[in-house]
Amino acid sequence: MELLKVENVSKIYGTGENEVKALDNVSFTVDKGEFVAIVGPSGSGKSTLLHMLGGVDVPTSGDIWVEGVKLGSMDEKKLSIFRRRQVGLIYQFYNLIPILDVQENISLPLLLDGQKPDAGYLDELIGTLGLSQRLNHLPGQLSGGQQQRVSIGRALVMHPALVLADEPTGNLDRKNSAEIIALLKESNRKYRQTLIVITHDEGIALQSDRILYLEDGRITERN
Repeated sequence: MELLKVENVSKIYGTGENEVKALDNVSFTVDKGEFVAIVGPSGSGKSTLLHMLGGVDVPTSGDIWVEGVKLGSMDEKKLSIFRRRQVGLIYQFYNLIPILDVQENISLPLLLDGQKPDAGYLDELIGTLGLSQRLNHLPGQLSGGQQQRVSIGRALVMHPALVLADEPTGNLDRKNSAEIIALLKESNRKYRQTLIVITHDEGIALQSDRILYLEDGRITERN
């Protein structure tokens, strides 16, 4: 079952002599529950593409559908709600709120959406992430691997249909990197959440169901 459809998406920054085409007529689909890795050299358009998929940025041309909903058909308010409920974003630099503790950071999307946490699911998620003994710690009191676990929890707490991770292990050592990818794969398997990961790590890419190679803003290979 198709969850994501990208059709002829291009993104252009600047005009005239300063024009830069970050994405050039990109098209592909991703099925529900699939784990896809996007790889390519720096400047190839990977992060730009991920921002488009998450509704954080908009294409210059082309269309993106998530669960049959065309992102370009929504105004900013509807898109913000859709993004909060249907898309989980995980960044390389964690992007945690420094004055909120672990439990508050994970629960933040629920609170912003006016929802009460599902205590059972929240406990299960925190336990899976290995954060049960860190709930009252602030981000500054955590290791890099622990901060990334909190970031993953925040991304998963709304049961999103699509989880997008931008170099989620880029700041971590080999041991923590392996643990983070194992957690993402577990959520992909257990909750059947569609997972798209941008990575420079070939070992991580080879664990995915499919690899998309991006170069100069174009999909050059599909494995």
